[in-house]
Amino acid sequence: MDIRSLYNIYQKHPNVCTDSRAVKQGDLFFALKGESFDGNKFAAGALEQGAAYVVIDDAQYKQDDRFILVEDVLQTLQELARHHRRQFTIPVLGLTGSNGKTTTKELIAAVLEQKYRIHATRGNFNNHIGVPLTLLSMPQDTELAVIEMGANHLREIAFLCAIAEPTHGLITNVGKAHLEGFGSFEGVRKTKAEIYNWLVGIDGVGFVNQNEPYLEEMAQAVQQKVFYGKDGVAELAGASPFVEFFMTDGAEKVKVKTQIIGAYNFNNILTAITIGQFFGVPDEAIRSGLENYLPQNNRSQLMEKDGNTYIMDAYNANPVSMEKALLSFSEMDQAGKRKIAILGDMRELGSVSEEEHRKMVSLVQNLQIDTVVFVGPEFAKVTKEGNHIHFDHAAEAKTWFKKEAPSGALILLKGSRGIRLEEVVS
Repeated sequence: MDIRSLYNIYQKHPNVCTDSRAVKQGDLFFALKGESFDGNKFAAGALEQGAAYVVIDDAQYKQDDRFILVEDVLQTLQELARHHRRQFTIPVLGLTGSNGKTTTKELIAAVLEQKYRIHATRGNFNNHIGVPLTLLSMPQDTELAVIEMGANHLREIAFLCAIAEPTHGLITNVGKAHLEGFGSFEGVRKTKAEIYNWLVGIDGVGFVNQNEPYLEEMAQAVQQKVFYGKDGVAELAGASPFVEFFMTDGAEKVKVKTQIIGAYNFNNILTAITIGQFFGVPDEAIRSGLENYLPQNNRSQLMEKDGNTYIMDAYNANPVSMEKALLSFSEMDQAGKRKIAILGDMRELGSVSEEEHRKMVSLVQNLQIDTVVFVGPEFAKVTKEGNHIHFDHAAEAKTWFKKEAPSGALILLKGSRGIRLEEVVS
């Protein structure tokens, strides 16, 4: 079946599903394959649960006309998403970066929705499956789309741009993330720059944060550029722990109080302000969007529990994001509260993993943090010497935490998702 014919079916059944356990009445089910599963095997079951059609790529599972046989299910999903995206003549903002992608995307969405009907990536649906699913869930009345793009290998951003076809783009920053897949820091730079390269080809608009290294050079060939970061659009006022900043309103400076933790998030806020102003969102509405945005899913999220204040930042970690989180945490003025940092391994660092974890151990020794707890096998390699508190797993750290029973403390949890640091305090 060609894409146009499949698109006709999609228009009648626009709810796309790839998980047979989550199928609802009238869904269009795509039988994707993974390392340990074959979606073709679940196609018949998806129909029994109410799916209208199932897209498969193994002929032996086809039983009737509700089974749509294609050469490659994943490729078909991606092509269908591109076809749907091409039905829109709206601005599509693509963003990528080593740190802060999801938070920046959510801040931008919070600002733009003050004026537009927007469609933005849910959570971190930002890979070769998530981007197509994001596009296919875009309603017909969407006025502006914000598409997050993640990568851990070369050429992945170029590939995602070819699906989402952004008209505008930005890079949050370039740091040491996913080095295992990229091979080197230069590999990270090249891959992130692919979004600017895409914009060159279509004469799109690139947003460039002058506070971040490398970005101006990477965006050199982009003809339509919007620079920000050094233009004084906003000025950081403090972050203990919530970010507060001044925004100029005519001759007056207006203080904006957010519910976002950590001075390191100020660049993400600057990006959202810049995008909002570019697309004509009034400053008052921008301020409202930023003040009312509430972080979710362990991303710079504040939680009060058992007399303690927790900064939950345990969704992702690499050397840049962990250093920024620790420096911000150290500088927080909390009137004599005990500060505890619980740090989990930074994953996917490849050959530099031991060196980067060792740097982090050295860093915390010079910060205003009372107790530091390290969790994970990578930190184990570099905490054998010295008087460090280390646990191989979150469950062991949880036992220590319950025994320690801190009260009235400020506690930072920062680590890669796979370490599951949230279990320490659950």
